Formats: sequence, C-alpha cells, structure tokens
Amino acid sequence: MKRALLALADGTIFEGRSFGAEGEAVGEVVFNTSMTGYQEVLTDPSYKGQMVVMTYPLIGNYGINPEDVESSDLAVEGFIVKEACAYPSNWRSTQTLGSYLKEQHVVGIQGIDTRALTRHLRDYGAMEGVISTQDLNPDSLITKAKASPGLIGRDLVKEVACTSPYTWHEGPWQLGKGYEDSSRFKVQGSGTADQLKLFPPRSTLHAPHFNVVVYDCGIKQNILRKLIEAGCDVTVVPPNTLASTVLGLEPDGIFLSNGPGDPEGVPYLIDNVQKLIGKKPIFGICLGHQILGLAFGGRTYKLKFGHHGGNQPVKDLTTGKVEITTQNHGFTVDIASIPDSEIELTHINLNDQTVEGMRHRRLPIFSVQYHPEASPGPHDASYLFQRFVELMAQASANQ
Repeated sequence: MKRALLALADGTIFEGRSFGAEGEAVGEVVFNTSMTGYQEVLTDPSYKGQMVVMTYPLIGNYGINPEDVESSDLAVEGFIVKEACAYPSNWRSTQTLGSYLKEQHVVGIQGIDTRALTRHLRDYGAMEGVISTQDLNPDSLITKAKASPGLIGRDLVKEVACTSPYTWHEGPWQLGKGYEDSSRFKVQGSGTADQLKLFPPRSTLHAPHFNVVVYDCGIKQNILRKLIEAGCDVTVVPPNTLASTVLGLEPDGIFLSNGPGDPEGVPYLIDNVQKLIGKKPIFGICLGHQILGLAFGGRTYKLKFGHHGGNQPVKDLTTGKVEITTQNHGFTVDIASIPDSEIELTHINLNDQTVEGMRHRRLPIFSVQYHPEASPGPHDASYLFQRFVELMAQASANQ
C-alpha cells in the first residue's frame, strides 16, 4: 500500500498507509468513539470540514451497503483508522470500505496508532490536520495544516444543505422490506410558497396528523424517517428560507436540523428563527439546538474536542433518568448567557456537564444537543419525536 502521512497543526506527525482515494485532505481532526456505524458517520453532513478518527481499531468489517447512508454524499474530508478491513463479512455488504472511499474521492489513512492520536486530541484539543499521499514532506504538511481556515465563523451549512424545497416520504427500515416508501420528490427554484404547491400528493404511508416544515442545515435522513414514523407530513426547505415563506406553508410545527460547524456562521437562519419564535411549536437538534440558543439572545462556544460517538451519557433533569445518546458536535450553548428567564435547562452531559437540552417554560419550544434519531447509536431518546407531536397537538387544540 502507498505511504501516507497525517500532520497536525501543532507539528505532530503520524505515518501510515493509504486506503481509499489518493491525494490530499485538509480539515479539523476529531475522534469518534462508536464501535459501529462508520458508514453513517461518513455520510453525516455534520462532519463537513472535519477528518474523523475512529477509536475502535477495526473498521470496515461489515462492509458498505446503499441502505445505510445518511445523505447522498460523503461529508467527511478524510478518514483515519487503525485497520481497514479488506474482506468484510455481511449479507448486506455490496463493497469494501476502501473501495467506497475511493469511489467517493475521500482520502483515508490506516496503520497509525489511533489510540495515541485520540489521547493527543483529548489532551490538546481538536485541531487542523492534513492527510496526504502526494506530499510526504512533514514540514510542508504542517504548514498546510496551520494555514487551514478551521471551523469558527465559517458557513459550512450552505455546502451541505438543500438548495430547493422537497417533500419526504420515506419511513423506517424493516428487515426484508427495506424502507417503507422510497419515493422522494423535489422541485427546482427558489423555494417560494407558490412553488411548494407543485409538489406531488402527500404520502399515504401514514394518515398525517401534522404538517412539519424542516429547516435543512445538513439533515440526516433518519431524522426525516423518524418524523414520518411519528405520523408527520414533512416538507424540507433550505436554511435561507424566509420565516414568512415557512409560515405561508401553514405548518403545525417547525423542525431545526443538525448541521456542520459554527452556528454563528449562519446568521440568516438565526434571524429567521427569531421571527418564528412564538408562532409555531419548534423542535431543534444539534446545530438546530444551538441556533435556538442564539435566536434567544445567548451565545455558543467551541468545545475542546467535542462529542462524537454513540455512547454519551445524558441526564434528563426533568425526570432524573439517564440516556445513552448519539452525538456529533464541536460547539455548545452557554445557557447562562441567554437573557430570557423563561428558558430552562433540561439535559446535561454527565461527562463534562455541558448543556444537552433546553425548553421554553411558556412556549412550545424545546431542543436537544444530541441525536435522538441515532443511526448509528442507541434509541433511548427516540421518544422526543413523539414529544414534538404532542406539543403540536396541544398547540392545535389551543387555537
């Protein structure tokens, strides 16, 4: 295998072997502690701008299949593993991890000590790095890593979000049947309310109870499937869609999705969410949770190395219960900075006590920092989609 180097901005060098595409990749290096779910990690748009280290040593042993993607494209900038399995064993597998990365033009490196790399990132924080199979000069790669723009202040959402609205009709996966409905329709254009009237008839998979408009910041597909499973009728709009356009669709609720990078890099979405507060029930996750925090007048800050993995313990302060959750974020809300006294802390991370959830005491608005849709990860928090439905039902009854 071809030699490859990983260089970090602080001057640390790791030497390994190339797998996947050859070339050079630049991004913030973060570690993910999931033992499985590498395909969902690769296709999670929230990883745009980042290169992922998998802490579990053997990755790729169950191969790749087209049903387990979370978006149509790979989002990660580069992929770093201890050992990439070249001979997967799984009846659903259609190709190897290495061939998948090569096909999708993602640079990978294997054969390095990922435990040492993870400890380094834990001690010194996530940092910019470069993987290269072309330039094997350490000094040159370190210079490139230091010159990387990083995540703070960048609008990475526009690179992964949809550019025109569409409706979503695909429900949850069932063994032997696949997804309940594979139809997905889109329209071209700027995403006005008039154009949305051109959509095909709504899904008959479920008898829809509530119409939900989803702001796409780089949404994972399983979030949309969970909304369908909860009985919602789902319309997805770009992140720059005006609040007036969203309200013109007469939604019963508004969902703010996950997405990559710094929430302060998308001021247009913050502005529109401010205009929607108090108009309709709102549910936000991950970046959507952070956007809500900013829309309420608070601030966010960058974590040292973020939370990435499927085993993060979160305590629900309203019930005292602990959930094991899937997470992928590098920023968090400073809830003490929110001037609105009606905002209540509802969830905390038990590893570092950071904010994992909040709600408005009076308005039907709540959000969580973690991923209740899982994929990959535990299903402890999937009930939150039903909670959103219940808020919409209460709001409808009060009208």
